[in-house]
Amino acid sequence: MGNTLGKPLALIIATLVLVGCGAQPEREPSVSTKSVPAAMRGVEARQLFGGQSQGSAQTSRPYGGYAKGCVAGAVQLPETGPTWQAMRLSRNRNWGHPELVDFIQTLSRKAAQQPGWNGVYVGDMSQPRGGPMTSGHRSHQIGLDADIWMLPPDNLGLSRRARENISSISMRRNKGAYTNANWTRAHHNVIKAAAQDPRVARIFVFPGAKVQMCKDATGDRSWLRKIRPWWGHHYHFHVRLKCPKGTKGCVNQAPPPAGDGCADAQKWVNDILNPPPPRPVDPNAPAPKPRRELTMNDLPQQCVSVLQSR
Repeated sequence: MGNTLGKPLALIIATLVLVGCGAQPEREPSVSTKSVPAAMRGVEARQLFGGQSQGSAQTSRPYGGYAKGCVAGAVQLPETGPTWQAMRLSRNRNWGHPELVDFIQTLSRKAAQQPGWNGVYVGDMSQPRGGPMTSGHRSHQIGLDADIWMLPPDNLGLSRRARENISSISMRRNKGAYTNANWTRAHHNVIKAAAQDPRVARIFVFPGAKVQMCKDATGDRSWLRKIRPWWGHHYHFHVRLKCPKGTKGCVNQAPPPAGDGCADAQKWVNDILNPPPPRPVDPNAPAPKPRRELTMNDLPQQCVSVLQSR
C-alpha cells in the first residue's frame, strides 16, 4: 500500500477499507443524470438489480468494480452438477461471468479428489445481472466473486428445500485467531487449489485459517499471497477472479502486497488475542454519515443497458 506516513488518519483508514473484501480502488464511473432513464432515477440500484430474474441477452462482460458495477450476459451455474451443488436457490444468486462458472466447476472436480469431499457446495455468486444486492454483500456485483462453503459435501443430491435449511460449519476458534477441530488438511488443499488457478485475484478467509495454512505450506509458497485475512469468512471462503483478459470497463482490485502475507495474517491474529486500545474519540468530530445506497448514477453507464436488455 506504499508509505502512508504523514497522511491524515482518515485517509489511511479509508485506504485500508478499500483494499479489503467489500471494495477496491477503482476509477469513478462517469455517468450523467441525463443518461439514466426517468424510471431509474431516485431508485436504489439494489432494488432494480434485485428484481431481475434472468441474465441479459448480451455478450458476457463485467462492468465497473467488484463493489460498484454490473455484469452483462451472465450465465447461471446449474443447480446441481457431478461435483457441485448451488445452495440457497431461493436467492437466485448462482449467476456469474462464464469464467466464474468454469472456475467453480474446475475447482469442484479438484475438491472431489479430497477425502470426505464429493465436490463443493456453492454459496452466493452474483445476481442475474450483477449489481448491488438487496442484502448480504457489498461486492459480488460484476459476476467474478463466489462463496465456497467450508462444509465438505457428502451428499450432492440435496433437494431445493434441504438446500434452504442446511448450514455450513464454522472453522474458527477464539474469535478467528485459530482454526477449530473442523479444519482439515483437505480444507487447506481445496483453498490452495483455488489460489493456484491463474484466474484468481484473491481469496478471503478468517485470519486463523491463513496463519494455519502458512504453518502447513511446504515447497512453493507463492500461492499464499492471494489468500488474505478478512472479518468473517469462517463458514465459507470467498474467491475473487481477475477481470477476464480483453474486457474493457472492468476494474481490477489492486494486487495484493508482495510476499506471502503470513506476517500480516499473524498481526491480525495478534490483534484478536490482544486487542489494541481504542483510538481516542474527538468530541469535535462530526457525526459519521450513514452509508448511502447506490443509485444508477453511481454505476458505470453500461449498467443502464444491462437492465434494459431483454
